[in-house]
Amino acid sequence: MAKKNEEEKTNVMRVLDQKKIVYSHYCYIDLCGKEVTTNGVRIAQLLGQDPARVFKTLVTVGKTKQHYVFMVPVAQELDLKKAALAVGEKSIEMIPQKELLPLTGYVHGGCSPIGMKKTFPTVVHGTAKEYERILFSAGKIGYQVELPASELEKVVKLSYADIVEAS
Repeated sequence: MAKKNEEEKTNVMRVLDQKKIVYSHYCYIDLCGKEVTTNGVRIAQLLGQDPARVFKTLVTVGKTKQHYVFMVPVAQELDLKKAALAVGEKSIEMIPQKELLPLTGYVHGGCSPIGMKKTFPTVVHGTAKEYERILFSAGKIGYQVELPASELEKVVKLSYADIVEAS
């Protein structure tokens, strides 16, 4: 059962509050606290949302050793060639999972584009602009925030591009 959780605030929520950005937040843990998943499609199901407007946050490294953040719908995969083109790199690859926490401050399944230890260029798949509101990790496994992509732009410097693999 997904439910709005009014009690626990994540760092992402605190940043949004500081910037006076209106958002909704959700907890996707069942009433017994047992259902915690990092599968994006399952999260969308638990929240009763279209997976096309629930985004996952992926961290990569380019051939130049620069890091980049990409946000894609949870049911789709990042196309590394399109992603490299979007940021002007010859090639990019996913960072090893063990590097995620030291680099961003987030664990796998709880990574958010908001509140990382450092600011990285961020590219969001262009379909985000088609929805009134999108959902993404609130920076902790079990929590999501929902807001217009235009509001995310006020917190994270981002661009939009076609960065997913063709179906």
